Amino acid sequence: HVQLVESGGGSVQAGGSLRLSCVASGNTWLHYCMGWFRQAPGKERWGVATIDTRTGATNYDDSMKGRFNISRDNVKNTMYLQMISLKPEDTASYYCAARLRVGSCSSFSEMSYWGKGTQVTVS
Repeated sequence: HVQLVESGGGSVQAGGSLRLSCVASGNTWLHYCMGWFRQAPGKERWGVATIDTRTGATNYDDSMKGRFNISRDNVKNTMYLQMISLKPEDTASYYCAARLRVGSCSSFSEMSYWGKGTQVTVS
């Protein structure tokens, strides 16, 4: 079992940047696939990016490539999402998620653990 806590959200102007963090509890960090998802008001939750905590391999939704960068710190059990050139349409609640690694971490599906989210508002 793992607990996830996001931070780093806030309000920024269009063109600005934010870095989100997700800290995971427990000592099995390297056994997980991690990911960032977002949900805008009235819309379904959507996968932003995933990362393999062991190898660092990443996968992005095509629409996020170039502006969003996912990374991790295996010493701090922390995953990050660096977001640049933010647009109003990036406004959403951003969620951290995890699942035990079975095969590739590129899939956005079957995440087992979720954080409570952090709000990002771009105006």
